[in-house]
Amino acid sequence: MPRILCIMGSGETAPTMVSVHADLIARMGPQPVPAVLLDTPFGFQENADDISQRAMAFFRDNVGHAISVATYRNRETATPLEYETMLARVGEARYVFAGPGSPTYALQQWRESALPKVLGAKLREGGCVTFASAAAVGLGPYALTVYEVYKVGEPPRWLEGLDLLSATGLRAAVIPHYNNAEGGTHDTRYCYMGERRLRALEEMLPDDVAILGVDEHTACIFDLGAGEATIRGRGAVTWRHHGGSKRFESGSVLPIEALAGDVSNAGAAAVPQPAAAVEQAEPAPGASPFLEELEKHEASADQALAGRDVDATVAAALAIDAQMHDWAADTFDSDEQDRARETLRRIVVRLGDVARDGAADPRERIAPVVDRVLDLRKQMRTEGQYALADRLRDLLVDAGIEVRDSPDGSTWHLNGD
Repeated sequence: MPRILCIMGSGETAPTMVSVHADLIARMGPQPVPAVLLDTPFGFQENADDISQRAMAFFRDNVGHAISVATYRNRETATPLEYETMLARVGEARYVFAGPGSPTYALQQWRESALPKVLGAKLREGGCVTFASAAAVGLGPYALTVYEVYKVGEPPRWLEGLDLLSATGLRAAVIPHYNNAEGGTHDTRYCYMGERRLRALEEMLPDDVAILGVDEHTACIFDLGAGEATIRGRGAVTWRHHGGSKRFESGSVLPIEALAGDVSNAGAAAVPQPAAAVEQAEPAPGASPFLEELEKHEASADQALAGRDVDATVAAALAIDAQMHDWAADTFDSDEQDRARETLRRIVVRLGDVARDGAADPRERIAPVVDRVLDLRKQMRTEGQYALADRLRDLLVDAGIEVRDSPDGSTWHLNGD
């Protein structure tokens, strides 16, 4: 069985990572593959049950594979039976997944347990460990205190990590959400640390420890047996050391050790094709695929409303509704779902305005009558009944229809056209 460690920068339960999950599970031997979700990172949250249910629905409905929950939410309250059951389920699983929540909380629960040893054995003997977002932070020898710094305001510092990444031969602190751009006016790259704080954190690391940054909606897949790293998704993976960095774009396939090359002259780094490594001092801002898709549907709706095209407007509204359903399992850290609902409501209100005014072109509705009146007027003028012909023209003008006579005949326009 392959030995795989997969690190996802974000989007672990979003449409962007469906194919990654599905392909990795398909590689894990005979079907059905035993797969488990570790609920520890979000175990402290009041909606932990809801997050678990959404994750299971995501794997069942989107990935096409069932996943069960290996529950271990609190080491102090877990019974011996609950603890051993969790270890047994993880040990028996060929696919282990953990994602959203708090890195610090997860490490507090896992560090003194046997879980790191069980996961390490899986990476040595066969199986796939997929850690994303909060869970991914703990994979290196050092882990970010994300919430403590970004939300509470504590000084930047590192925690001791699980160091499961050492199975790849790399020594690096893992930073997901590497290209995050939610801050808008302030720097939230590098998992909300920003450049200033990341530089301070780098100075605290031992010289032999680098930083492995994984962009949002991006996966870095280490095949330990083949000694290869594959980058998939929307972004890139960055190897950073003392401020210098080397960026590996999505689609790259390269020897694992090539990730950790010298970054002092990264632009000249020779990486075998199809891998691509380019020097980039700063990662590109992270674009939200959810918002990109929403903006596309919103533009379609605006265009349809401007053209009073009811069918196209309804199609755009239904597309937004389908998008919200497809992304329902994702654990958003932002207001993106709220923005989608606001957009949908705005479209519905504007569609109501069109309905009240009538969606059809007024010219098309009255054309048969006006054309018949003009034919009748032409006949009267031919017969010399000019007074009646002028009276018909005046009636049309009173109704808001301008008649223009020319040697080629009469044409008409609605006032304002």
